[in-house]
Amino acid sequence: MKRFFIALIISLFFATSVFAYDAEMAKKFDAMFSQMTPEVLTMRPCQITTKDILEMIKKKEDFVILDIRTPAEQKLIAPVWKGSLLIPMHELFKPENLKKLPKDKKIAVLCHTGDRAAAATIALRAIGFNNAFQFKGGIAEFAKEIGRTATEYVKD
Repeated sequence: MKRFFIALIISLFFATSVFAYDAEMAKKFDAMFSQMTPEVLTMRPCQITTKDILEMIKKKEDFVILDIRTPAEQKLIAPVWKGSLLIPMHELFKPENLKKLPKDKKIAVLCHTGDRAAAATIALRAIGFNNAFQFKGGIAEFAKEIGRTATEYVKD
């Protein structure tokens, strides 16, 4: 009988922990994702395209490119836009790195293809950086789209 109660208590412990989740985090995600209605999603509110970046450059907007690729990827090619931040994704959410992010201008989160940037942008927005935007298509799309015409947009 004693073994039965011990087994029952252990079973209840594991059964309740299986269904447990972080309710506070769920509330934060609900607040963020509940705004993502089908109408809003068609506008792509959390994305910046190459065309958008080029327009921002033409208009001389103040923005930051946040490159979250690995140091090895950054060595091959990296943005040299003024104020660019090179913070790998695995180090991004350390307090000392979050302090480097501006709160008063757009942050274009960049990776190779845009997948990591999408995840990082969602997380940044969840913690309060509503000025963070995924650089759609990443550096690969940017290089393909702008090619050799970069000098038309960026003049010294």
